[in-house]
Amino acid sequence: MKTTSGIRSLFGANLKRLRLQSGLSQEAFADKCGLDRTYVSGIERGVRNPTIEVVGVLAKGLGVAINALFDFDSPP
Repeated sequence: MKTTSGIRSLFGANLKRLRLQSGLSQEAFADKCGLDRTYVSGIERGVRNPTIEVVGVLAKGLGVAINALFDFDSPP
């Protein structure tokens, strides 16, 4: 079983990968989602634990299904 901090790190790395694939800076992505850039940074670094509502906002901001944010087995 993955630890909570491990899941946060995997989620954050996956979020960053998807954001970069979308060609968005952290600032542009945060603005698009209505979030603070430092909060997005914390999620990407695995130190913040987003609520399910925020996960939905992140997915919408990237134009992906929520489950794509949890696809930890996708190649980097």
